[in-house]
Amino acid sequence: MSTPTTLVVIPTYNEVENLASIVQRVHASSPTVDVLVVDDGSPDGTGALADQMAADDLRVTVLHRTEKNGLGAAYLAGFALARQRGYTYVVELDADGSHPPETLPRMLDAMADADRSRVGGVIGSRWVTGGSVVNWPWLRQLISRGGSLYARIMLGVPVKDVTAGFRVYPMDVLDSLDLDNIESKGYCFQIDMTRRVAAQGLGFVEVPIVFRERERGESKMSGGIVVEAMGRVTAWGLQRVFTRRGRQARKGSATG
Repeated sequence: MSTPTTLVVIPTYNEVENLASIVQRVHASSPTVDVLVVDDGSPDGTGALADQMAADDLRVTVLHRTEKNGLGAAYLAGFALARQRGYTYVVELDADGSHPPETLPRMLDAMADADRSRVGGVIGSRWVTGGSVVNWPWLRQLISRGGSLYARIMLGVPVKDVTAGFRVYPMDVLDSLDLDNIESKGYCFQIDMTRRVAAQGLGFVEVPIVFRERERGESKMSGGIVVEAMGRVTAWGLQRVFTRRGRQARKGSATG
């Protein structure tokens, strides 16, 4: 059996202050993984810095996109490139340093040890025992926890940190999902991916992480992203309820 290979996908937009540090931390903790920087035409020079890093380190490559088109689209582009290059695992990781790359080895081990008939991915989770958030105001913690709880209830997914952005996916799981019609652009993309994995009858292993608020640069979170997530989750949840009721009605008529 061939040795599993891993590609860490890092979407960037105006992350010139953070990019070098996060890539260095990735390779300090996991020297054998490759890194793909997906830059959305950052005007601050992030793309140029990524190119220089790629020239200096064969483990780093860069995918340049011409416009800021959302987190989801960036990850989908990264998934496609990982598929082309035959990677075993794909990792989602923010560029701002909020996710600790030092936890990546434990997450990859958890994926390798998982029962693949039941597990479709590993999440670096803030909201399981041992996980925590540092330097977040209470209101933002409330919004995040509340959003995860709402999504869990509406979508019926047993995941504590539904919106988590630090994840490991096996490529064969990604290949089993219908990714062509994903329209979620913001952090709702993570919820969308969670429900699609759950629809395959698979769950997640949640590894606790210490999530830290970025120290440099501006957060990409906005009110519009929250509204998009709430709207889509509500629509998906209602669709789930009506689909289940329809199945129950058909089953009842068939046995009646």
